[in-house]
Amino acid sequence: MARNVEIKARVDDLEQLHRRIKAIATSAPAFISQDDTFFTCATGRLKLREFEGGSGELIFYQRADSSGPKESFYVRTPIVDPASLRRALTLACGQIGRVRKQRTLYLTGRTRIHVDSVEGLGDFLELEVVLTDSESVDVGAREAERIMASLRITETNLLEGTYLDLLAAGR
Repeated sequence: MARNVEIKARVDDLEQLHRRIKAIATSAPAFISQDDTFFTCATGRLKLREFEGGSGELIFYQRADSSGPKESFYVRTPIVDPASLRRALTLACGQIGRVRKQRTLYLTGRTRIHVDSVEGLGDFLELEVVLTDSESVDVGAREAERIMASLRITETNLLEGTYLDLLAAGR
């Protein structure tokens, strides 16, 4: 199973954040519309992500709902007909919610930097430091903390859980 180390943070100044990211990014920004549908799952989380244009991916993942850098295990499966799969999974498992967002994706080395504008919630930053099979979580956590420092993301900005959790809590 693939692994990464992740953080999620609330964004106070979107314009300033983009400037800081562009100073460390090793790629041009990519703009992605995402519609994530979450389904009942006994262990971890299961979501169907639909992209503009009709393609998608089914993503199963497990990670702790803590605020600091945390390990995430995941499996991503490409999907050619997400609308049909959404109907089938809703009938089979039950749908627990939906998150729609506009994502700006940057890369800095092996780290994916997401700046998300989430419908009904606001603006957020996610870091995903991709780990190799032999790397420890500590290596990824140190890299995430280094990037957080360069972007001036403090522990007070960090969030627990998912966007779906935040929507359910009315935050």
